[in-house]
Amino acid sequence: MMRHVTRLFGSLRARLLVFLLAAIVLAAGAQALVAYRTVLKEADDIFDYHMQQMALSLRAGLPPSAAVGGLGGAEQNFDFVVQVWTIDGVRIFESAEQAALPQLAVLGFADVRARGTTYRVFSMQTRGLVIQVAQDMAARRHMAGSLALRTIVPVALMAPLLMLVVWWVVSLSLAPVARVRRQVASRQADDLSPVSEENLPEEVRPLVQELNLLFGRVRHAFDAQKHFVADAAHELRSPLAALKLQVQGLQRAPDDSARTLAVSRLSAGIDRATRLVEQMLALARHEASMAAGAKPEPVDLAEVARLAISDAVAGAQVRRIDIGVAQADAGTTVSGQPEALRMLLRNLIDNAVKYTPEDGRVDVGIVKLADAVELRVDDSGPGLPEAERARVLDRFYRSGESQAPGSGLGLAIVKSIADLHGATVALAASPSLGGLQVRVRFPTDPPAGASVAA
Repeated sequence: MMRHVTRLFGSLRARLLVFLLAAIVLAAGAQALVAYRTVLKEADDIFDYHMQQMALSLRAGLPPSAAVGGLGGAEQNFDFVVQVWTIDGVRIFESAEQAALPQLAVLGFADVRARGTTYRVFSMQTRGLVIQVAQDMAARRHMAGSLALRTIVPVALMAPLLMLVVWWVVSLSLAPVARVRRQVASRQADDLSPVSEENLPEEVRPLVQELNLLFGRVRHAFDAQKHFVADAAHELRSPLAALKLQVQGLQRAPDDSARTLAVSRLSAGIDRATRLVEQMLALARHEASMAAGAKPEPVDLAEVARLAISDAVAGAQVRRIDIGVAQADAGTTVSGQPEALRMLLRNLIDNAVKYTPEDGRVDVGIVKLADAVELRVDDSGPGLPEAERARVLDRFYRSGESQAPGSGLGLAIVKSIADLHGATVALAASPSLGGLQVRVRFPTDPPAGASVAA
């Protein structure tokens, strides 16, 4: 039973119908109550007036058949009861002996309990007599109830028609919701195209828009996953083949010196493969997180630069490369994710250290502009031809003039994180050190559509 009730009220259509029908019933009940009280008040006024006029009409004298015992005997049934008393308290006339109303000392209107009911009594004194006109209040209540019933009967008769009208209106209003449900239910598992928003009511449109945004984020995550699998299958083939050859070379080494050389080559190959896997995982994680919007927080780029330089200083010291912050303006706080920005700058510094010759220099600059904050990394390396500056931001692309080991993912990760923060990446010749300069520009107010992910 409870399951059926839960299913009934789980339906928006059934819920609207029940609530609207209950509202109609409550409105009809309130209308009947108001009508009853209004009619009862008006009936009291009208009957009180009639009682007063009847008493005044008896001032001229009693009818010829007046006698104690009433007119027509006890079998008569009158809405009004008339009694006449002398000043001494002797009843000399009554229209219905079964009434037996007590004599009242108070003149005017009064409510009197007699014979198990309540009478409305009007008393007046004239020519030494007290005239009383009374009426049973039940007659008035009966009349008011009858009028109130006549008021509510048309509403009760119209209730089925009102139910049909409400059903039709609710069904018509919920038709777009049913259409959206059918669109989603008929889709294949890999169909993440947007749901049509045509002719949707304003109350449902935001829900469908959020659903389309969710589809877009899931589609982007699926695309990133597919790209990662394809790239991993393509890029890991060569390192694994090289590792296999190096292992074979180690097995065929004729002496200790050849074996030592083979071991060093194998270790370097493993390091390169490990670095490639780490960068691929980092790139896949950040590309997939583009769909999962996260709340940004204020990030001080000067603090990010300090942490990123501390990560890279050991590798730079091995090659005697001078690395540090050349410029750090005040007010260089941006909105973003600290760990992601730290990875961005660390990749830029690692890339600069890798391509800078020994005894070279790498400078990090944080510049406050009018409408942006710019992060700059300059090196004293050989630089990069202008024709290749745009292509090195693509995944797995490495300059043809490069002799340094790598996978071509460092700058691709930089661009991915910059996109997450609504920033732009530009490459140019370094005006101070003569090598390559990478500029990442963060707008002061990031675009509304840009998502920031951890």
